[in-house]
Amino acid sequence: MNVHFIAIGGSAMHNLAIAMHLMGDVVSGSDDEIFEPSKGRLQKYGLLPHKIGWNEQNIHEHIDAVILGMHAREDNPELLKAQRLGLKIYSYPEFIYEKTKHKKRIVIGGSHGKTTITSMILHVLRYNGITHDFMVGAQLEGFECMVRLSDEAEIAVLEGDEYLSSPIDLRPKFHLYQPTIGLISGIAWDHINVFPTFDNYVEQFEVFANSIDTKGDFIYFTGDENVIKIKNNLKKGISAIGYSTHKHILVDGTTYLVDGERQYPIHVFGEHNLQNLNGALQVCLQLGLGKKQFYKAIQSFTGASKRLELVMETKHSVVYKDFAHSPSKLKATTKALSSQFPERNLVACMELHTFSSLNSTFLKQYKGTMENADKAFVYFNPETLRHKKLNEISSKDVLNAFDTQNVKVFTDSNLLVKELYSLNWNNTNLLLMSSGNFDGIDFENLAQNLLG
Repeated sequence: MNVHFIAIGGSAMHNLAIAMHLMGDVVSGSDDEIFEPSKGRLQKYGLLPHKIGWNEQNIHEHIDAVILGMHAREDNPELLKAQRLGLKIYSYPEFIYEKTKHKKRIVIGGSHGKTTITSMILHVLRYNGITHDFMVGAQLEGFECMVRLSDEAEIAVLEGDEYLSSPIDLRPKFHLYQPTIGLISGIAWDHINVFPTFDNYVEQFEVFANSIDTKGDFIYFTGDENVIKIKNNLKKGISAIGYSTHKHILVDGTTYLVDGERQYPIHVFGEHNLQNLNGALQVCLQLGLGKKQFYKAIQSFTGASKRLELVMETKHSVVYKDFAHSPSKLKATTKALSSQFPERNLVACMELHTFSSLNSTFLKQYKGTMENADKAFVYFNPETLRHKKLNEISSKDVLNAFDTQNVKVFTDSNLLVKELYSLNWNNTNLLLMSSGNFDGIDFENLAQNLLG
């Protein structure tokens, strides 16, 4: 195929472009901005556009398919020309479905945990030598590309994002995959710019669950009342399989899975991760793997990029980074690190960076989310508010929203770093949580300077 990507620099888009290039397709693309790591990875495969910006001359009648990213706009000149020429235009999820529609599709949805669950399943399948296609939203150890499409695989494991598909297709991505096996890990309001009410947000997950093939499987977390309601309203023919926190014990800082008389040490920890793991187990059992195959494989799983990822460790301290930014993720991640090291102090830093997190109406959702930290530092950049054209919020607004005595608010990342340098890190852990980087903080360098 001859395929052109409009907005090739996106985290998902550039991985799909690389995957298609590796399959032997002719790939071109454009974007008005491309950052690392997308830029370096596209350059490695000769796919980096020669010029930044849109150019309708990139579009011609010999293109078999145009893949349109959410970063583009409806009036994009390349999109308009593709429409005039009558070219086939796909959103990212539409194209993934087209390439996997004859396979068994496993789609992992949920407001939190979907990347980790997807990553765990991929790790177990790979460990056991089971050929599979996949799409996941984070860099995984041992995987060069986060998308694989092939002719031979009979299974496709897809991370099911609830965000919109493209500027001309405003359906949530996970509505398009029509899974054979669908999983929901939990529902906590997010993307307030798209789903203005919680009920509207929950509705998207109900549509997803009922898009599962008749005679397919719905795997769900039993600790979420909204997911339970969805389970109780499934269309006829879909089997429901519930899961909860996997049985475990904590011994000398190591978590062990407990299965009958057997115990299995694992690298990941925290109640939320043990729920994710049990969800992954249920999927793998439905794919025909045995429990022993799963437990043997999962012992070597170290986690997905930026999902409780270890930055540095010393005898008396650890530094972790995490993608957590929504209230539910923030609470789960802080609690996980606090519970794993109960004898140490915990300093937790988070950045309000997304549209939802910086929305003055949404802020109250953060109440009590950092109560498990001994010191909690919250950072936001007022310039980001202006860039996103959001109403102004003050440090006092943020402090009142989090509503716990341990919280201190910063609007200058240099002052935040200065505060961190002033602390005693003996017997103290650091957790850095953001979908950004606190406006330029090098986490690895910071950890080395604090603990080295």
